[in-house]
Amino acid sequence: MTIETFIHPAAVVESGAQIGVGARIGPFCHVGAEAVLGDNVELVSHVSVLGATTIGSGTKVWPMSVLGGPPQNTKHKGGRTTLVIGANCTIRENVTMHLGTDNSRGETTIGDNGNFLAYAHVGHDSVVGKNATFANGATLGGHCEIGDNVYIGGLSAVHQFVRVGDNAFLAGCSAFVGDVIPYAIAMGNRASLRGLNIVGLKRAGLPRSEIYLLRRAYRMIFDRTRTVGENLELARAEFSGSPAAMKIIDFMTSRGKRHYAVPPLKGGADDDADDEG
Repeated sequence: MTIETFIHPAAVVESGAQIGVGARIGPFCHVGAEAVLGDNVELVSHVSVLGATTIGSGTKVWPMSVLGGPPQNTKHKGGRTTLVIGANCTIRENVTMHLGTDNSRGETTIGDNGNFLAYAHVGHDSVVGKNATFANGATLGGHCEIGDNVYIGGLSAVHQFVRVGDNAFLAGCSAFVGDVIPYAIAMGNRASLRGLNIVGLKRAGLPRSEIYLLRRAYRMIFDRTRTVGENLELARAEFSGSPAAMKIIDFMTSRGKRHYAVPPLKGGADDDADDEG
């Protein structure tokens, strides 16, 4: 049985908006003329969908969220840009996600199955991968790149242009001003690495043998007796057969030597405390 589309009489849906089958638009929502809502999207109430915003099927948006607002970037000149949100996302109260800018990539992109808790923010031109979790108040500046399966804790902020690799865990109440490598745990103001996200790796099904190699590679990359550049070359030679280790190495070398990456805590442990990996 097909569920019919429902638009509450107190909602405003501008002419030109595309509304999918089974979508539900609650009271006091505003859907702009360029918006595209996929099948079974639900806007609970008091939601604003502005600009050229596309929301994937099955996504549910809670009250007071504003999706597709103009970028907070003075270089933007008002050209048409977009926000694309994936399928089956949960977007809780007061979340904001902005359009891209017309002098950059022009699109903000959110992957499938994201979970964005109250007051989270995604800045212009950012790319967020699949299965992301943004706890309450987690904030991205513009142009950020967030990998798959990333968790960002409550009240944490990621500086503009920062990248976060797949399966990283960013603790709450932290400030991230440099790239965070895949699989890492990072926390603090300013943040530092606190080892590998062993729990997340196990949940993702990474074999024990691969976790073991990853931990060895981590220790080699951040060995303070040599430069990071030297360590990366050594690690590339030694761990070329480890996909997980190579993901970290490629992540750290893809932007060149001048780009800052979050380092381990100075004077602290060089690796996580889980010895079962």
